[in-house]
Amino acid sequence: MKRFSLLFVLLFAVSHAIAQEPQKIKGPDERYKVDILVVVAHPDDEGAVTPYLARAIYDLHKTVAVVFGTRGGSGGNDYRREHGPAMADVREIEARQACAKLGIDKVWFLGGKDTASQNVLNSLANWGHGQSLEEMVRIVRLTRPEIIITWLPSIFIGENHGDHQAAGVLATEAFDLADDATAFPAQLAGASKRLEPYLENLTPWQPKKIYYFSDAQDSKQFAGKGFAYSVREVSPSQRKPYWLLALRAAEPHQTQFPEEIHRWSSLSDEEIQKAMSDPNKLWWSEPETLIFGKAMVPGIKAADDPFAGTEGSVDFHTELRTTIIGRETHRTELRMGGPWDFYRDFRKRHNLESLPYAATPEIAVKSGTTLMIPIIVEHSPAMGASTVKITVETPQGWRVETGAGNFQLPVEKLSAMRVDIAVPTLTREEINSSKPQEIIVHAEMDGKSIGEIKMRVALQNGGVPE
Repeated sequence: MKRFSLLFVLLFAVSHAIAQEPQKIKGPDERYKVDILVVVAHPDDEGAVTPYLARAIYDLHKTVAVVFGTRGGSGGNDYRREHGPAMADVREIEARQACAKLGIDKVWFLGGKDTASQNVLNSLANWGHGQSLEEMVRIVRLTRPEIIITWLPSIFIGENHGDHQAAGVLATEAFDLADDATAFPAQLAGASKRLEPYLENLTPWQPKKIYYFSDAQDSKQFAGKGFAYSVREVSPSQRKPYWLLALRAAEPHQTQFPEEIHRWSSLSDEEIQKAMSDPNKLWWSEPETLIFGKAMVPGIKAADDPFAGTEGSVDFHTELRTTIIGRETHRTELRMGGPWDFYRDFRKRHNLESLPYAATPEIAVKSGTTLMIPIIVEHSPAMGASTVKITVETPQGWRVETGAGNFQLPVEKLSAMRVDIAVPTLTREEINSSKPQEIIVHAEMDGKSIGEIKMRVALQNGGVPE
């Protein structure tokens, strides 16, 4: 009987001790925590930074996730006949296979529509800006990256795809919003007994740094603007140059580069390296630069390694937070409109005023088409109805179609206008030998100049329309 009593006491003591242990609250899912989140527009865009990703994955042992804004349904198909939605399905498969070659198994598609335009505002509208941003913030909160790498949201002479720029805009906005509990707050709310599927219980998260890359024709202008790395450096673990690892990862993208891919696939690594000994044949510049955007940790320099200072949690400083900078009021001036005006405010709002941009606005358009220059005349409503005189200086052979002359403006602060210029049709030889031309738009009000706009325009054979 005594033994039974002693056993009962022991069992009671053990059960009481267990009952007193604190209950564990589940944390975020560590399976999806990554070091780098790459945000691009189309399948194959990731190839712009795969030499660096190969370096980070194989030799720095970093984890990577990739977000594609679209599935590339408007792209060309040089491999087979599928187009449109079927083409988007094919390119999604290609993108997942290409990422898998580098060991990247965390891949998302925002569902934006592939938009053939150089205007970022067209892309943001066609993607559904608000919905895409909500998805982007959700992915940042789920993956909790240390750094984000994305397209440069700016306009330079180059391919200049509006979708590329839209990816950079969304990534930047998500960088600044993911830790803000008032941004998409339902994503952060804890589960409840009723209507539980509506509440996601994600974790607010602040990435430490954001970097950009560009498709500008002149990559040398970004030298010194961020972390430079060699694509020709040999991976210690793989014993192959990073550009070769990136090239092999691009092989699934056959709809875009079938002839080149088939040629690579038939060659050994040694034969490819010999064939690519000419630096002009490389897809990447040497060295490549990750353009520094900003850091949420103090003491970071643009040229520092991307992971410098990323250890531990963010220690917020007031000067590092996003601020909203308003414009002056009651000015009278002429300035660029459209995406140029958007980026003017965007850089201020997101503390990116050191980000590279073309001091003289520039763009490349197809010869024989119409160049559209969006302009804004800002004037005080207190002035009442005003008249502005717009004059345009063009190179020889270029013709102003609309937008020049005298215009009566409504009683409003900002009047959006447009100058349309017919550009000449050039032969391929003429385009190859031509240089960017300068357009000057001048505005007067009451006989006084209120400003002028200069724009550099390069003519090309094709490319994405303006």
